[in-house]
Amino acid sequence: MELIVLVDDEGRAIGEMPKPLVHHGETPLHRAFSAYLFDEAGRLLITRRAEDKATFPGMWTNTVCGHPGPGEDDGTAIARRARFELGLGVSELRPALPGYRYRAEFRGVVENEICPVYLGRFTGEPAPDPTEVGEWVLLDWAAFRERQESEADAWSPWCREQARLIEEAGLLPAS
Repeated sequence: MELIVLVDDEGRAIGEMPKPLVHHGETPLHRAFSAYLFDEAGRLLITRRAEDKATFPGMWTNTVCGHPGPGEDDGTAIARRARFELGLGVSELRPALPGYRYRAEFRGVVENEICPVYLGRFTGEPAPDPTEVGEWVLLDWAAFRERQESEADAWSPWCREQARLIEEAGLLPAS
């Protein structure tokens, strides 16, 4: 069973909880990650969360999100989830928003995470696990941001906010 690392307001581990017990209406603060992975041509791989996901089902989002396990560093966790969800390898991973934190609610389920954001590359061809990913597409950054703006309700709230913060930090050009 996947364990989620519970943290205090400073991000220090204070416990662990089985993943199925974490996300509900009063989700405890926990550790997570978000990764934006690009192909060799510089196109971002975006994904639509599977309809059966417990949190934010059917919404478009960044390449891969998840939770590092106890004692697992973010890079290892990102590689694990990219392989599991999309059948992909990860390279050139670098921190983008190391202090990112958010809280969001959808259909009574809350996300409450300290969630460092990473940029990197993916290797291989996407072969998504249908229980995790409903669709995927490759877009250049400007097209991705335009699509977010025109279809705001279709996107996870963390992805919309992270994309704006990535641009504001000068890590990718504003569209």
